[in-house]
Amino acid sequence: MIYHKFHAIRCERDGKKFPSKAERAYYDKLCLLRKAGDVLFFIRQVPFDLPGENVYRADFMVFYADGTVKIIDVKGMETPEFKIKKKLLEETYPFTLDIVK
Repeated sequence: MIYHKFHAIRCERDGKKFPSKAERAYYDKLCLLRKAGDVLFFIRQVPFDLPGENVYRADFMVFYADGTVKIIDVKGMETPEFKIKKKLLEETYPFTLDIVK
């Protein structure tokens, strides 16, 4: 078993690999919301170009039935690097990154 530097345990669901149980659990929640009709669809690991040739990958981009679109990142802990990228992301794009812990 390969361990993540923050002790997250890598896992799978529906043939998809997840870096942590928390991200897989959020995927499960989104699947249930999709079945209920609250979520139309969602995309995983969405890349966003940032200034300075940096790229940020959001865990999920969720499209809700009411027309709302949310960019979501599942975090166990927020590193200084993440905080910088989050700030750059929100300065570059017209949305707020939602953090799920």
